[in-house]
Amino acid sequence: MNDQAAWYVLRTQLKREKLAAANLRRLDGVEVFLPRLKYQKTTRRGRVWWIEPLFPGYLLARFSLVEMGRAVTYAGGVSKIIGFGGKVPEVPADFVKSLQEEVAKVDSGDEEIVVDWKVAAGEEVEIAEGPFKGMSGEVVEVRPGGERVGLLLEFLGEQQTIEVSLYSLILAGPEIPAGWQEGDST
Repeated sequence: MNDQAAWYVLRTQLKREKLAAANLRRLDGVEVFLPRLKYQKTTRRGRVWWIEPLFPGYLLARFSLVEMGRAVTYAGGVSKIIGFGGKVPEVPADFVKSLQEEVAKVDSGDEEIVVDWKVAAGEEVEIAEGPFKGMSGEVVEVRPGGERVGLLLEFLGEQQTIEVSLYSLILAGPEIPAGWQEGDST
């Protein structure tokens, strides 16, 4: 076992990442990193801000496994320290540092990455909700205020321009190679 402070992955109790981080921050000798995403989502109540962990159910903590392992494991909200075959792997410090630097670039002061959906004219998008759900089109114009978008769609055999909410769109991503399933790591 390593008696030097190192970064480890902790599993948290369901939906208790923020509680676990707060309890761990009260322990001397424990540094916690819980990056979170903040984004707007359209719901029945309208658009609301959602905040969720970048790694749901997990957080990163730096501590001495020998000295603080038991206290960390029994902190409120923590389920366990992630290990494999009786060994607890360390997370490389340079990985955590680079992740912290990325979060700091867009940080709102609370380890939150604010996701601001932006599109530009000429981008290919798919409509995620409403009567045109599933249809793809090209962004022709982003309306003033940035929350409405003009799309050029193939509809009833003709090119039609429609206006939709920015938050009802899915940006077209890279094509998934044939034979690959989402979530494959090969």
